[in-house]
Amino acid sequence: MLDLRPVGYVIGLLVVILGGTMVFPLLLDLYDGKGEWPVFLESAILCLLAGGLLALSCANGVGRGLTIRQTFLLTTMVWVALPFFGAIPLILGATQLSFTDAFFEAMSGLTTTGSTVISGLDELPRGLLLWRGILQWLGGIGIIVVAMVFLPELRVGGMQIFKSEAFDTMGKILPRAQEIAKQITVIYLVLTLVCALVYTVLGMGLFDAVVHAMTTMSTGGFSNYDASFGTFSGPAEYASAFFMVAAALPFVRYVQMVNGEALPLVRDSQVRTFLATIAVLVVVTAGVLVTVFPHHPEQAVREALFNIISIMSGTGYASVDYMQWGPFLIMIFFFIGLIGGCAGSTACSVKIFRYQLLFASVRVQVQRIRSPHGVFIPRYEGRAVTPDVLSSVISFFMFFVITMGIVAWALALTGLDFITAISGAATAVANIGPGLGDIIGPAGNFAPLNDTAKWILAIAMLIGRLELMAVYAILTVRFWRS
Repeated sequence: MLDLRPVGYVIGLLVVILGGTMVFPLLLDLYDGKGEWPVFLESAILCLLAGGLLALSCANGVGRGLTIRQTFLLTTMVWVALPFFGAIPLILGATQLSFTDAFFEAMSGLTTTGSTVISGLDELPRGLLLWRGILQWLGGIGIIVVAMVFLPELRVGGMQIFKSEAFDTMGKILPRAQEIAKQITVIYLVLTLVCALVYTVLGMGLFDAVVHAMTTMSTGGFSNYDASFGTFSGPAEYASAFFMVAAALPFVRYVQMVNGEALPLVRDSQVRTFLATIAVLVVVTAGVLVTVFPHHPEQAVREALFNIISIMSGTGYASVDYMQWGPFLIMIFFFIGLIGGCAGSTACSVKIFRYQLLFASVRVQVQRIRSPHGVFIPRYEGRAVTPDVLSSVISFFMFFVITMGIVAWALALTGLDFITAISGAATAVANIGPGLGDIIGPAGNFAPLNDTAKWILAIAMLIGRLELMAVYAILTVRFWRS
């Protein structure tokens, strides 16, 4: 029988940590005198009690490393439990959201999707705005650890190809995860502080700089304003583009850099392909803006650079309403959201390396057709790609498309129009943020959607953030058999 105690113990500890972070918005609200601090105090107490009791009740089951089944279950249940508790301040606070809306917002935050149901962000107490930023920042660091430690171990979506780089964890996942998380957290924190400092130098207020630095480095996209990053158009867009790219690169390369190995970052084919793709897309988009629309060349490059990187990395900021840029560029924005960043980063969606492996497989198949007697082996980073990796990647692509189709169909059944349903499905499964159309596009939000649609999207965010297979595995009958 599956022993749930180690899973419950870790989840309990993480809920306690989540409750502990509520002290920051609590202190900020005390300073501002907005009267919201009791909300965070009550929420923190609930988290500390619930998480502490769960951890204590499961402590006698801790002592050995997690099994594969326990790891699958833990990876999924963490992203179910934390949004539940993270939603509490949004229910009790000035937003006074319903449970559905609050859970949607918290799930969007912790999965770093960036879709929001809240209007009037400009008028919210700063404590609640900081809490939204904290949710995304925690979700960003959490998904890096999952991508580097758990997904390679679970052989999810071809991630096993990075197992040797993400450290050997078999049989001792938790102790090794703590060691890895310590290194990554320091790097993640330093990058966030540097980003906040740059934003401040470029004219942002200190509070806006801190919150936007958290949501930039997490590639989350929550902003303190309804106008999103359009509030800070200008040099800040260039800085944000730089840090979004930094967040979308493999964090294992930063660990290597800190340890004196800078060349792996430059040589990483993921990094080169990611940057080259951005460059091509920015040139095309800026060219269209200059020739078709009355854009100054600098404005065209700046808006193209910022918004392309924002959507491709899954951050979801918007500095302009790109729905006004015409159908050609709108379709580009739809498809680039399905590309994503690099594996082992805070970025979301399919990821660059999977496209590289898919194209390598296609290239080999073409070579075999031309030369039936030749021996051709797909390679990645100079290494032969094993059949199980290719099978895992192809399965991921298949399930990604099927999942997006099912979510779009389910959304359409709730009464949403085609554009809203298909783009809503894509933005949730790929964890991008804004969709397309007048309702959930860059100039709108998800508040007008009915509760059923919001629950569908929240579940899709969870499935997409954990790379599909980690969630689907625990839904099988065989998983629960002893």
